[in-house]
Amino acid sequence: MKLEIGRKGGRGEGAVISRARSRLDLMINSDGRQLGMGDNMRYLVRARVKDGCQRGLLESIERGTLGQGSVAEGEYLRNMNEARVCPDQTVRWIEVCYCPTPLQEERPYWEEYFDLVKVQDAHDRRKCRDENGSEPWACGDCDCTSRLEEKLKNTNKPFLPLLRNSLADPTP
Repeated sequence: MKLEIGRKGGRGEGAVISRARSRLDLMINSDGRQLGMGDNMRYLVRARVKDGCQRGLLESIERGTLGQGSVAEGEYLRNMNEARVCPDQTVRWIEVCYCPTPLQEERPYWEEYFDLVKVQDAHDRRKCRDENGSEPWACGDCDCTSRLEEKLKNTNKPFLPLLRNSLADPTP
């Protein structure tokens, strides 16, 4: 089964995915080059919710429509469930991305609600099994960022409860 990624206007336009056994096995860009090995990574994303977008973001999370239409659709909800608010008031999460450019597919969906402050490698690329070619598509089930994820979880506040509380009606 082949699917076009993205929509007209550049969101991954021209890329084709072959799906097998309900997971991505092969991704080919418009020039016919196979993506995957060396083209994915785990990123630490730092963002701030845009003013006036809190309610829309929460509604899209609760309805399960955040990222709808994206090839990474379910990843957005997982990211928000794991996201943490840090002392500098940025929301942070670890994102697995298979695009040749960090968050190429995801960026337009995130930017509907967030100002992306910083996107950086979540771990050393030299140690990445996908990046060094020892295990293609390793990022999907890799635990390379487990220490960072644990640190975020244990030292920062969960994002979703804070978002819900910020929108709660203050009247009794």
